[in-house]
Amino acid sequence: MENFGKLWEEFLEDNEKIDFSSFELKKTLHPKFWGRLKTLNPDIAKKLIQISEDFVENLDLDINVIEDILFTGSLAYYNWSKYSDIDLHILVDFKSIDENTDLVKEYFNGKTFIWNSKHDIKIFDHEVEIYVQDAHEDHVASGVYSIIDHEWRTEPINIEPKIDYTNLEKKASYLIDCIDRLYDLYEDQKYKDVHEIGKKFKQKVRNMRKTGLEGAGIFSTENLAFKVLRRNGYLGRLNDLIDKSYDSLLSLNKNFEKKLHLYVSEPKNEENKGFNAINELERFQKRVAARHSRLKRANIGLGGQKNTPPYNHGANYNRGESSPPAGE
Repeated sequence: MENFGKLWEEFLEDNEKIDFSSFELKKTLHPKFWGRLKTLNPDIAKKLIQISEDFVENLDLDINVIEDILFTGSLAYYNWSKYSDIDLHILVDFKSIDENTDLVKEYFNGKTFIWNSKHDIKIFDHEVEIYVQDAHEDHVASGVYSIIDHEWRTEPINIEPKIDYTNLEKKASYLIDCIDRLYDLYEDQKYKDVHEIGKKFKQKVRNMRKTGLEGAGIFSTENLAFKVLRRNGYLGRLNDLIDKSYDSLLSLNKNFEKKLHLYVSEPKNEENKGFNAINELERFQKRVAARHSRLKRANIGLGGQKNTPPYNHGANYNRGESSPPAGE
C-alpha cells in the first residue's frame, strides 16, 4: 500500500490537464472573418450562402424556403479560438414544409447529421457546421449575424464574463472520467453495457448543455463543460465507443455464442459491498495501465506513420516494467 500514493501521482500526471485558456475573451473578433465595422468578409459570406443553398437544393427543396442564414457561435463573438466551428444556421419556416413541425425538425436533424458527417469544409481551418433552425424559434447567443441582410441580429459586446473555473474543472473532469470508464468496460468486452450506458450518457450531456444555455447562457458551467469535452476530443471518443460497441455486439466470429450470451443475458451485479483496499488498488492500477495505453495510442499509434528505419517496429503501448504489481 505504500506505493499507492506514488501510483496516484503518476495517474494525475498521465491525465491531461484541462486547458481553459481558449475560453478567454479576445480583444477583437476574428480578423480573418470580420472587418473594422464588424462586417463579415464578403468572400466568406458568398461561400457560406453557396453552401447553404447547395444543402437545401440537395434535399430537393426550393432555395426560397430559406428565410435567413445566420452566422453564430464563438466565431461571432470574442471567445473564438482555433477549436471554433463556423456555426451556420439556416432559417426555415417549418410550417411551410409540414404542419407537424416536430416531424420537420427530426427530418432536418437527420439530414444535417449526414451532411456534417460526410463533409469536411473548412474556412481558415475552421470547420463549417450546418444546422437548420425554425424561423420562429428563439436563438440564444451573444453574437448572431445575418449573412443575407449583412447586419447583426445580436451584436457582440466584449464584456468579460464571470466563469466559475473551479466548478467547471470539477464537472469537466467528472464527465471525462465517465467516458474513460466506458473505455474500461469496452476493453472488458462488456459491449452491451457500453452501448446502453454510452447512449444514455450522450443524452445526459446534451440535456446538461441545453439546461446551461437556457439558464446562464453560453458561459454557463454546463455549456463550457460541453465545450471542454468537444475540444479535448472526448465527444468524438464517446461516439466512437457507442459505434464500436454496437459493431462488436453484432459481429459474427468464432466467439459468436459468447457474444450472443453477452447480448441477451442480464449483466451480473459485480459490485462488492464495503471497501476493500486490495480490490480497489487492483482496479485502480488496471485503469492506470489502460489509460496509459490509450494515451500512447492516441499520440503515437493513430498517426498513420510507417515503420521505416531506424524505427522498424510498431510502438509498445504497455507501461514500463517498473510499474509495481497490485498489492505491493
